[in-house]
Amino acid sequence: MTMLPPPRAILFDLDGTLADTAPDLAAAVNLLRSVRGLEPTAYDVLRPTASAGARGMIGASFGLKPEDAGYEELRLGFFSNYAAAIAVHTALFDGVPALLAGIEAAGLQWGIVTNKPMRFTDPLLPQIGLDHAACAISGDTTPHAKPHPAPLLEAARRLNLAPAQCWYAGDDLRDILAGQAAGMPTIACGWGYCGATEPLAWNADYLCQHPDDLLALLRQALAGRVLAA
Repeated sequence: MTMLPPPRAILFDLDGTLADTAPDLAAAVNLLRSVRGLEPTAYDVLRPTASAGARGMIGASFGLKPEDAGYEELRLGFFSNYAAAIAVHTALFDGVPALLAGIEAAGLQWGIVTNKPMRFTDPLLPQIGLDHAACAISGDTTPHAKPHPAPLLEAARRLNLAPAQCWYAGDDLRDILAGQAAGMPTIACGWGYCGATEPLAWNADYLCQHPDDLLALLRQALAGRVLAA
């Protein structure tokens, strides 16, 4: 086995990786139910789907897919509700501030690559203290969203780095697939929402259960002690 070269930047997914956005996403979809006279969907049902945005929330709450009748009306209503209350309960996960500070202290860059539309990413980041990211790529920044590699490749381009010089960390299978397609080492974030499959099945290069674990992995890589997976 060979030693993994240390990264020059770490790129992160947003929802479920850096920030716990599920409470506000769940509130937005349950408001749709409330105005229709329906009982709210249990938070425990909604939370695992948060990384999938409107598709995940509406699917879990109303049982509809994008191709189904009525979905588009719900999607537009969900977006309106979410935009009006985007950072009421959203907060960074425990350990994320220390992780980002550790990356910066090591002289490295960090950025965000999310499937969240720009209309939500741009106003959210300053409200949760992430507006100093070296780059922020949204789901509509490029013609393709994850799991396509285009957003990650655009992030590397903006950082003036080769893709292999960046790690990508995320809490969903699509994050790992996008990172692999872009030629980046990948980290599965077990502290996030993780969807319907276990991170162990994603074939990521590394699995971290807490942001502290990722910071420790970075320090080991910088010291030349991390083997390539």
